[in-house]
Amino acid sequence: MLTREREDGTGPQHCAGKGAGLGLFWTSSLMSDLGRASKGVTSAVDFTSTQGPTGVRREPSPAQGPGRGPGGGMASAEPLTALSRWYLYAIHGYFCEVMFTAAWEFVVNCNWKFPGVTSVWALFIYGTSILIVEKMYLRLRSRCPLLVRCLIYTLWTYLWEFTTGYVLRQFNACPWDYSQFDFDFMGLITLEYAVPWFCGALIMERFIIRNTLRLRFDQRAEPGGPGAPLALANGHVKTD
Repeated sequence: MLTREREDGTGPQHCAGKGAGLGLFWTSSLMSDLGRASKGVTSAVDFTSTQGPTGVRREPSPAQGPGRGPGGGMASAEPLTALSRWYLYAIHGYFCEVMFTAAWEFVVNCNWKFPGVTSVWALFIYGTSILIVEKMYLRLRSRCPLLVRCLIYTLWTYLWEFTTGYVLRQFNACPWDYSQFDFDFMGLITLEYAVPWFCGALIMERFIIRNTLRLRFDQRAEPGGPGAPLALANGHVKTD
């Protein structure tokens, strides 16, 4: 009201009126900025079930509880199953092996065809190994610093590579042979790969395992359709 009168030239002209108008101007400006910010937050999370019909977020009632849908049932978004995570880890390892052997072929023989090679056994080897490293990560993340964890992952990789290679060799099915390396052991492992394995362990934890654990299934959603609402905690999707 003060602002409108001032714009029309009919408002009071004394110092108190000017001070009040200036205060109202700054208050209106601040409220406008907060309104724009709240609209951005609302548009980012308006798919949730804790939003009211006017876009105002409602806290879940005690009867509903955190992580529950509007009907009182559990939210449909659930963590990936161990088999689903194993599959993603297996595909990651398979892809990395193909790309590594293609890059090796290019560096050694300058082969622009980039032929990458691997074995079907790599799916089981990588999927199972990374799934076990996932368990290590969950136990060690609050106990050991990152570099120590990566060192443990590297030692596990050597143990797993030797074990699986030894078993496969009994059936003449081992797809790798490090006999031509200087620091190999029985042709199944080699110290020359210590740095690549360490770097791979770092990438595996920071980008593969951590992000895979954040993925969620919407079990009630129809294929190709929109997902069901997710439960919120402080404006963020609950991930347990």
